[in-house]
Amino acid sequence: MIKTILTIIFIIICVFLSAVILLQEGKSAGLSGSIGGMADSYWGRNKSRSMEGKLEKLTKYAAILWLILALVLNLKFL
Repeated sequence: MIKTILTIIFIIICVFLSAVILLQEGKSAGLSGSIGGMADSYWGRNKSRSMEGKLEKLTKYAAILWLILALVLNLKFL
């Protein structure tokens, strides 16, 4: 029973992680704005408050949770 619940949570996290990764903009998109100077330094300082910074945090936490669940589901005693 617990393995079924953890598997469903694992699948939900997989779909969520895929969606969050696809919502992020590519690193090459930021290179074109680096010539501007002032705008780039503003976004560099306030990156954690932007949507891109929040998506990066969500990606990090979802990936850690995904890895932990993958290890737990792989245990033989469940």
